[in-house]
Amino acid sequence: MRAIALNNYGTADELTETELPDPKVSPDEVLIRVRAAGINPVDWKLASGGLDAVVEARFPLIPGWDVAGVVEATGFDAPEYQVGDEVYGYIRKDWAQNGTYAELVSANVRMIAHKPRVLDWNEAAGVPLAGLTALQSIDRVAPVSGETALVHAAAGGVGSFAVQIARARGARVIGTASERNHDYLRSLGAEPVTYGEGLADRVRALAPEGVDAVFDFVGEGAVEASLPLVKKTRRIVSVADPSVADHGGHHLWVRPDHGDLAELARLADEGKLSVHVERSFPLAGAADAWRLNQEGRTRGKIVLTV
Repeated sequence: MRAIALNNYGTADELTETELPDPKVSPDEVLIRVRAAGINPVDWKLASGGLDAVVEARFPLIPGWDVAGVVEATGFDAPEYQVGDEVYGYIRKDWAQNGTYAELVSANVRMIAHKPRVLDWNEAAGVPLAGLTALQSIDRVAPVSGETALVHAAAGGVGSFAVQIARARGARVIGTASERNHDYLRSLGAEPVTYGEGLADRVRALAPEGVDAVFDFVGEGAVEASLPLVKKTRRIVSVADPSVADHGGHHLWVRPDHGDLAELARLADEGKLSVHVERSFPLAGAADAWRLNQEGRTRGKIVLTV
């Protein structure tokens, strides 16, 4: 199969298009013909060696954890899926090696679900990791109707999903973003505020009594800035700042979960979850996709079309 791989830890410059053996398919796995693969910051952070302390990487390494595609074969104990099924998923195995920047990827049935019917391949590939992160963050502190949630980096891949999921549950959402993304946040149902100096005052102007839940998807001091705004610090979730635990909050690492993927698909099919694909690249353009993602200014998602 055709794939993008690295032979050792490196940067976008070391990504190489190559031919590698087709993946093996375990009894409880399916083989997926990849139609699109999502780009996430964790892809290039892993490839740089930045996650070496927590994720084992084996080489040659095919990056990528997000996929949308068609089931091409099934293991003998994977009755949940049939050849030809359209699926999507977050393919994170016990170690990183055979990722989704390839024509084929194998996946345990617990890591995938049927693709949302209303989303095209690129949109579907942009959902799994970011959507699961958003959903699992929200489930951790469960904002409900009538409560106010503050979402940091609300226009990004994870943040834009968190805004929509929280709104679907009836919560009011205040979202931080640069001014160029304020109209986008309004279209998702959030009340935008500009991040940076004076953030607390801007949030207080909208929510004088403070907020009920905080979701930090950026780091960079967002937890510290949120402490005087949240009513109970145990209702802060961060995916980027471990210090949140020192305040009684939650440091979250997303997990593959079939049920959560099915829930995201349901929300999409009911018109409650949309996906903004900022740009798509061909598989051979993975390096350029990484460079764009590393700029940190992407609205929504970047994907590879295979």
